[in-house]
This record gives sequence, structure tokens and C-alpha cells, in this order.
Amino acid sequence: MRDEEFPWLEYDQYFPFPPEETWEDDIVGVGGNLSPGLLISAYSQGVFPWFNEGEDILWWSLDPRFVLYPENLRISRSMKKVLKSGKFRVTLDCAFKDVMTGCGKVPRKDQDGTWISGDMLKAYSTLHELGFAHSVEVWEDESLVGGLYGVSLGRAFFGESMFAIKANASKTGFIALSSFLEEKGFSFIDCQQHTEHLGSLGACDVPRSRFLKELRMALKEGTIRGNWSVLFPGFPVSTQWNRLTRQNQEVQG
Repeated sequence: MRDEEFPWLEYDQYFPFPPEETWEDDIVGVGGNLSPGLLISAYSQGVFPWFNEGEDILWWSLDPRFVLYPENLRISRSMKKVLKSGKFRVTLDCAFKDVMTGCGKVPRKDQDGTWISGDMLKAYSTLHELGFAHSVEVWEDESLVGGLYGVSLGRAFFGESMFAIKANASKTGFIALSSFLEEKGFSFIDCQQHTEHLGSLGACDVPRSRFLKELRMALKEGTIRGNWSVLFPGFPVSTQWNRLTRQNQEVQG
């Protein structure tokens, strides 16, 4: 896929990557572009872009794949205290570009944010405007102190990156999202590569073949497309979230 020769695909145009039987490595494609159609085609086939600015786009499908099944979310006792304290406020799809910018600038132990280039910001902002990419924002008072973003197709959520400038902020956002997705019947959150941070929350490695099979099942359901803050104005309210924050609600009441 040479960049200068590859067509710009609209969101409803599909590009087939080579079949998984031919994949001998984690990198399954090189080149192309970050058009909406190619990105959506990639995610629907278990592939995602990851490359350094100024280099050819690399398309990956890791084996094993790091996945969080929402029902397996693990929350430590200390984290439950943070949630019940009411220290943070969580929103959905309210500051997408700010979250992406934070992910690119704030250093993290397990990830390198330098790959979030201007082209990546533009491409995923377009997916957000089209209703496929979403952000979770974590606020302390009126300051954005953490968040995450990713892509949603069918009943699969593909987490791209997260950041925090206050301790436990990104964990709070991830827990809120996971609780919400479980209630909406999502199959999994694709965390892509292993990190201690997400492993502590219950994510686990699964063989790529199993991930791709589960992805195909998740894509049989319709995509919840649109701005989720409009579609789900009560976020992060869910049965599990209410249980996790009940002490604070009772105190405030």
C-alpha cells in the first residue's frame, strides 16, 4: 500500500487486509493513509495503526492481544475509596481533541505518546465527528486531569490511549467506561498491548485467533454511532457505577 497510490476512502468504503492465515508477524501492512474508510476497515479486521511521525504507516495485529472483558473488571480497595470520594467528575465525548492532545503530551510508564502526531489527531477527530471515535474525560473541579479515547464498532471498543496528570484519574475514566460498556452489552475493550496499568484492572492476553473470532461476533451487532454525550446524557450512571459510588451519593444526600 504505497501512500501516493492508495485512494482516500470514505467511512463506508471497505478495504480488505490480507487474510489472517497469511499473517506471520504482528505487522500486517505498511503504507496507505489515515482516511476514515481505511481506519474503520482496519479496526473491523482486528488491525490498528501505530507508527512514528514521518515514517510509513504501520498496521498491526498483535498476537497475543490484550483485552478487558467488562465483566472481569477488577477494582482495588484503594480505588473504590477514590471513586466513593467524589474527587473526580467523568464525562463522555465532551473534549475529544483535548483528550487526544493530553495522551500525546503526558508521559506514561507503559506507553510512548509521541506517535500521536498531528495527522493522527486530525484523523481520529474526523472519526469522532463521524460518530465512531469517543473520549472519556476526567475532571477535578473544572480542570481536565485525565482521560482516554478509542473507536467503537458493533459491540467492540478499541482503546487507543489514555493519560493522567493526577493519580488515579485515568483509572477512574477506564472504570466508568467499562461499567458503562458492560451495561450496554459490549463484548470487550481492546487494549492492544500489555500494560501493567490495565493488567491491574483485569485485562488479559488472549491469542489473536480467539480475539479475531470474538471480534467477528461483536461486529454482528449494530454500531452505536454518534456523540455519546448526546445519546447517553446520564453517563457514567450504570448499575455498577452506582454501586461503586453509593457511599458518596449517600453522604451528599
